[in-house]
Amino acid sequence: MPQSFLASNSRRAAAAPLSPAAAHWLAQQGVTVASARAIPGDASGRRYWRLSPGLIFMDAPPPEDILSFLRVQHRFARAALPVPRVLAAQIAPGFVLLEDLGNDDFKTVLDAGADVDRWMQQAITLVLNLQQAGQRQAALPPLPFFSAARLQDELTLFTDWYLGRHLGLVPSPQQSITLQTLFAVLLNNAAAQPQVWVHRDFHARNLIIRRGTGLLAMIDFQDAVLGPWTYDLASLLWDRYWDWGRAQRDAWALDFLAAHQHAVALSSPTDFLRRVGRMALQRNLKILGIFCRLAYRDGKSGYLDFLPRFWAYVVDALDTDPLLQPYQELFAPWQPPLPGR
Repeated sequence: MPQSFLASNSRRAAAAPLSPAAAHWLAQQGVTVASARAIPGDASGRRYWRLSPGLIFMDAPPPEDILSFLRVQHRFARAALPVPRVLAAQIAPGFVLLEDLGNDDFKTVLDAGADVDRWMQQAITLVLNLQQAGQRQAALPPLPFFSAARLQDELTLFTDWYLGRHLGLVPSPQQSITLQTLFAVLLNNAAAQPQVWVHRDFHARNLIIRRGTGLLAMIDFQDAVLGPWTYDLASLLWDRYWDWGRAQRDAWALDFLAAHQHAVALSSPTDFLRRVGRMALQRNLKILGIFCRLAYRDGKSGYLDFLPRFWAYVVDALDTDPLLQPYQELFAPWQPPLPGR
């Protein structure tokens, strides 16, 4: 149930009424829809309404698939992880009635001046709890595996949408070889890590402060996988809304490592920071591609405003890690143009 950061999306969402089929289905659940209020949407085709009292309605028409959402929600709820309760659902046409967690998300409280470190520590603890829950439920059918092929597909978004569509570039044969060599480094880094439950989009808008508790809960978890243990940490620390700076990110990353007492012996602080930095580079290259796809394919041009931040993250990663420094020359000509130019 993300709340959009794009005003244009907000206007579209506010103008979208409930469909007659949705209103009929909600009436069958005993829900009054007279006070239904659209909630700005996210990067997907899902749409949301807040209903009174304390309910959220999600409409996820094809090609959206609510089955994956329901399966992960059931698994997470069974593991006592903080996710919204599902009160009713119908697979086709994609209706879900959910518990309304509240109006405030992680971004809202930090923008209001809350203690950043206190909230970041709570978010890091939630990542740890997610990973430990997966270990406790290892005997159950696993989440989908975040395979090398799937990680490679994410990196291909950078090549196709950032380089190809946004910059209008086709890498030369030598550039392509060098880029694929870098991708292999990042994929090997992911494969060598402990494989745990991964939310896969663990960022500020997907962390809601549960009403009445002051505790974080997770939403938008339908793409959860079994994958590298630094992936969600990288999602949290290399954020689209704030650049915390290398020193602060490193400090929080080492807090995460220290909390994994059994894993400290597996990775020195320096090695761990490089591993999480390489994971962040993989994710940030993917995000550059995804944001361009959202802008050019889906008409959500506001996402281009975030490209400079993620490009800065890429540059910093290449500068920080000796293994990645040889690739600086490859990326130097690909600086993103400013939005509107």
